[in-house]
Amino acid sequence: MKRTLFSIALTVIVMSAAAQQVQTADEYKRRAEEMFHRVWTLYRVPQHGLFSEYYPQQFKDSLTYMQDGNVQSKEVSYLWPLSGVVSSANLMVRLPDEKAAYQPYLDSVMTAMYAYRDTTRTPAGYQAYPSKFEKVDRYYDDNGLVAIDYAEAYENTGNPVYLARAKEVFAFIMSGWTSVLGGGVTWLEGHGDQKPACSNGMATLSALKLYQATKDPYYLQQGILFYEWMNTHLRDSAGLYVNDIKTATGAINPTYYTYNSGAMLEAAVMLYGFTREKKYLRDARETAVSAYHYFGKPQKDMRSEFCDLPWFATVLFRGYSALYAVDKDPVYLKAIIARVDHAWNNKDRYGLLNHNWSDPRDEAGKPKWLLDESCIAELYARMALLNLK
Repeated sequence: MKRTLFSIALTVIVMSAAAQQVQTADEYKRRAEEMFHRVWTLYRVPQHGLFSEYYPQQFKDSLTYMQDGNVQSKEVSYLWPLSGVVSSANLMVRLPDEKAAYQPYLDSVMTAMYAYRDTTRTPAGYQAYPSKFEKVDRYYDDNGLVAIDYAEAYENTGNPVYLARAKEVFAFIMSGWTSVLGGGVTWLEGHGDQKPACSNGMATLSALKLYQATKDPYYLQQGILFYEWMNTHLRDSAGLYVNDIKTATGAINPTYYTYNSGAMLEAAVMLYGFTREKKYLRDARETAVSAYHYFGKPQKDMRSEFCDLPWFATVLFRGYSALYAVDKDPVYLKAIIARVDHAWNNKDRYGLLNHNWSDPRDEAGKPKWLLDESCIAELYARMALLNLK
């Protein structure tokens, strides 16, 4: 019965995707380059070599993604938005014949990321705001992103400094592993109230990216440990991943975000590639279908189809890209990029995209978040590299 339902679901997906149109690889490359340079032009804070949180930056923006609740935007961005710039640079250097043009940008933004490294606490890790300004919390999900970015920068450039830094960050993540609920890490250092999918999913990918770079079996073992913990505690019967589990009670927070399932989709495909164990490919396909059906329709807490947050949707796109390399089925990718293309055609006066990809053009030119914009260059660069038909 399960296999029959899977086949029916896949048939529905294929039929619904038939009308999705894509641009040429050259056009997506052009858009990636345009958006990448726009972010560097509008958001760059040259005196610090960093980036601003918003453009236009009015310092009136409340940031709600911190443990302490609402925090006002400051002189430069927090680490999470900066990671979007790093990820886009890691994609731009992969574009055909563009490595020499974009490696200086990659090296520059990797230097910017290093400004968030904190050595006043042991082990060294990356805090949410540059350490030269103040001492703030260190989040395990942020550090997972940093480790992934360093590992991918090493893959792109061969610079051993990036690999050493990725290993250092992973050691910090592992310092947060506890036996409560059988393993896993919490959201941030020193707070043990929950173990979320974001921290543990990115830790899974961090380990697997390091294994890919080093072939050290330790990282494969740790990647499998994180993967199995996620599947045991946070994966539902359809293959989607809930947001978190409370450490005191074991209660599940049944909220779904695209990036949690996207990270684990990519991890499952990577594990299949490393081990050739078909259970990982089955996991990936189940998550892919379930995510398509759940996130492909408007939800009360979502802004548009496939976009609860542009960067979240980008992480899901990464997972679908990994699966495409195995199955060669572009249906999921086309569905997401159709929403991005709508937003592209409705850019504001500054050439920036709406936070909600379904919205009409923003005539007022409201401040736009760095993370919402930097991920667009990554998405279009991925589309250029995939060269879908």
